Amino acid sequence: MEQAYRLRRKSGIRKYGVLLLMMVPGLAYLLINNYLPMFGLLIAFKDFNSVKGIFGSDWIGFRNFEYLFKTQDAYIITRNAILYNFVFVVLNTVAAVAIAIGLNEIRSRFMSRVYQSVMLLPHLISMVIVSYLAYSLLSVDTGFMNKTVLPWLGLNEISWYTEAAYWPFILTIISLWKGAGFLCVIYLAAIIGIDPEYYEAAKLDGATKWQQIRTITLPLLSPIIIMMTLLAIGKIFYSDFGLFYQVPLGSGALNDTTQVIDTYVYRALMNLGDIGMSSAAGLYQSVVGFVLVLLSNYAVRKFSKDNALF
Repeated sequence: MEQAYRLRRKSGIRKYGVLLLMMVPGLAYLLINNYLPMFGLLIAFKDFNSVKGIFGSDWIGFRNFEYLFKTQDAYIITRNAILYNFVFVVLNTVAAVAIAIGLNEIRSRFMSRVYQSVMLLPHLISMVIVSYLAYSLLSVDTGFMNKTVLPWLGLNEISWYTEAAYWPFILTIISLWKGAGFLCVIYLAAIIGIDPEYYEAAKLDGATKWQQIRTITLPLLSPIIIMMTLLAIGKIFYSDFGLFYQVPLGSGALNDTTQVIDTYVYRALMNLGDIGMSSAAGLYQSVVGFVLVLLSNYAVRKFSKDNALF
């Protein structure tokens, strides 16, 4: 019995050896990039000293968290992260579903591919380039808005990088422009996979296009929408660093509306050199995100067990 098991095992290794070998680089990257850094969570509970190292530094318990939450910064970064990402999730999902349904109605295969490429292109552009594009629009001296649009509307020039009130709208528009295309491709693939016979039967019953969308497309698309939304909720405390730091050019005057956990950790680390508090903020971000995923998945299971992630 044991000998037969060993033979089967050797046969399996020989059969799938190449595939197992191909897994090694990916597993090594996952281990080095995602799991080994977890030991750094200890820094959140220590008065980190680079000379003593992680394990040699003095243990101070929750003092880093206490310092973080006693400042006004904790409220600002939490508020901004939740509100921005909630708006991004809702708007990006609605826009992506609407665009995907529209693209599915294009009968020309060539034009459909062209529109898909155009919609996906912003997602592939580096946020550094996006920040320069935003600057070309919003620059006080040479920006398109100040030199063309506002004078045409009879309005005065605006110092965009010092006026915080405008940035919730600016960041939302950029996020929508950059993120909706990627989600659109995912939803379009799901729509294409729907059996055409459903639509043919609906047409025979005299259903309008809107009725077909409401009774066939959206219900069959709902599992994908729920799954993508749950994944987005899991990252609701994680913000696009480039969007919130590079696009506003790191302007301190905009901190109240552009400061999120990721930029706060960066500033605390680079400007203050406080590694312990930076690690505490990062751990806080991870734990809350994990809890939100559990709660969201639990809520989904209550209404539709089949659509829950786990």
